[in-house]
Amino acid sequence: MKKVNLGPGIVNYPMPVALAGAVVDGKVNFLAVAWLSMVSYNPPKIAITLGNQHHTNKGIKEHQAFSLCFPSEKDIVISDYCGIVSGEKVDKSELFQIFYGDSDAAPMIEEFLLNVECKVDKIIENGANETFIADIIGIYADEEVLIDGKVSMDKLNPVVLSKTDVQYRKIGDNIG
Repeated sequence: MKKVNLGPGIVNYPMPVALAGAVVDGKVNFLAVAWLSMVSYNPPKIAITLGNQHHTNKGIKEHQAFSLCFPSEKDIVISDYCGIVSGEKVDKSELFQIFYGDSDAAPMIEEFLLNVECKVDKIIENGANETFIADIIGIYADEEVLIDGKVSMDKLNPVVLSKTDVQYRKIGDNIG
C-alpha cells in the first residue's frame, strides 16, 4: 500500500472524552475535553491540554485542582453542550448532581459512572494551550460498572472523539 504524507496537523486517532470540572469564580464549571492522557503509572499522573482562553483554566490555576468526569454514551448530549458553551457566559453549575472527594475544588458528576479527582503538579504553556499535569488522588466508579473491583469497559460504555471530523464514537467489541 502506498502511504500518503498528510503533513503536520492533528492526528485523527480516537481520543477519550471527559468533562473537566473546576471551581471558577466561586461556581462549579465543566468543560468538555478530549486532549487527555495518562502520563505516569507510578505515581499515577494524568494530563489535559486546554486552549489558554478557556474559562475553566482560571479555576484550575487558582485552586490547583480539577476533576475528570467520563461520560457514557447516554451522557453525550449534555457533555457536548458543556464543550459548546463557555462557563463565562452560561452557568453550568446546575446541570448535574455534584459530589466531592478530598478537594472542594474538584467537583465530580454523580450521574457519570467514572470520575477522577486530580491535584495539579505542573502547568506547561505551549503556544495557544496550557497542559495541566496532575496527580490522581482518587478514582470514583459506580459499583454497577465494576467487575472484581475493576472498571468494565462494556459496562462503562465510554465514548471517544474523532477530532478531524468532530464525531463522537463508541468503543467496539473486545478483539484481543
